[in-house]
Amino acid sequence: MEGIGQKKRPLVVMASSSTAVSRGGANPLAELGDRVKSLEAEVRAWMAKQPTHIEAAVTTAFGAVQGGALGGLMGTFAPDGGAGLPVPQPPPGVDPNAMATFKQAQALAGGPLVQARNFAVMTGANAGISCVMRRIRGVEDVQGSMAAAFGSGALFSIVSGMGTPNPVVNAITTGMAFAVFQGGFFMVGQKFSKPKGQNEDMNYSRGRNMLNQLGLQNYEKNFKKGLLTDETLPLLNDSALRDVNIPPGPRLVILDHIKREPGLTK
Repeated sequence: MEGIGQKKRPLVVMASSSTAVSRGGANPLAELGDRVKSLEAEVRAWMAKQPTHIEAAVTTAFGAVQGGALGGLMGTFAPDGGAGLPVPQPPPGVDPNAMATFKQAQALAGGPLVQARNFAVMTGANAGISCVMRRIRGVEDVQGSMAAAFGSGALFSIVSGMGTPNPVVNAITTGMAFAVFQGGFFMVGQKFSKPKGQNEDMNYSRGRNMLNQLGLQNYEKNFKKGLLTDETLPLLNDSALRDVNIPPGPRLVILDHIKREPGLTK
C-alpha cells in the first residue's frame, strides 16, 4: 500500500503543477488587459462624479504629463546631444517679422526641457478645455474640439515665445490655425469612422458620450434597443433603465450622472 501511495504522489504533484501553470500563464496579456480596462472604467466613473473643475484639473494634469514626456523624448532625439536643432542667430537690427519667424524656429527646435514645457502646456490645455466643453455641452463635438485647439495653440504661442513682437496677435492667429486644423481632422475622422447606413446614431451621441465617460459603453445597445435617444435623457428614471435590462449598479451611476450634468437635463 505504501509503495502504491508513493508512486501516485509524484503524479498528483505533476498534475497540480501543470494545472497551476495553465491557470497562471494561460493568457497573461488578456488578464492584464482586463485589469487595465477595469481600472480605466473605475477612474472614469470616479471622474464623472466629480465637479467640473476637479475633473478638468485632473484631466489637464494627465495631459500635461503625457505631453511633457513626449516633448522631452523628441528633444532628446534632436542633434547635438539633445541641445536642440542649431538655429543661427539673427543679425542686429533685423526686421520684427523676421524676428518672429526666428522665435518660432527656436520654439520648435528647443532641447528636451523646452520641448517638454511646450508640449506639456499644449496637450494639458487641450485636454482640460476639451473636458470643460464636454461637460458644458454634454457631447464631444467639433465645436468643443476647435475651442480646445484654439486655447492650446494660443497658450503654446505665448509660453514658447513665438509671438515677438506682437504676442497677443500671434497667439490669436496660432490658436485659429490650431482650431482650423483640429476641426478639419475631427470632421474627417467622424466621416470615415461613421458606418454607412447608421446616420440615426447621431440621435444617441450624447448618451454614447455619457456611457463612455462612465465606462458603461457596453450598455449602448440597451439604449438603442429601448429607443432611449438623447431627447429622452432628461426623462430617464430607474424604471426606464430597468426595462432595457440595465443592472441596478449601472442604473444608479447613470441617473446620478444625469443629475450632476446640467447639459444632459436640458
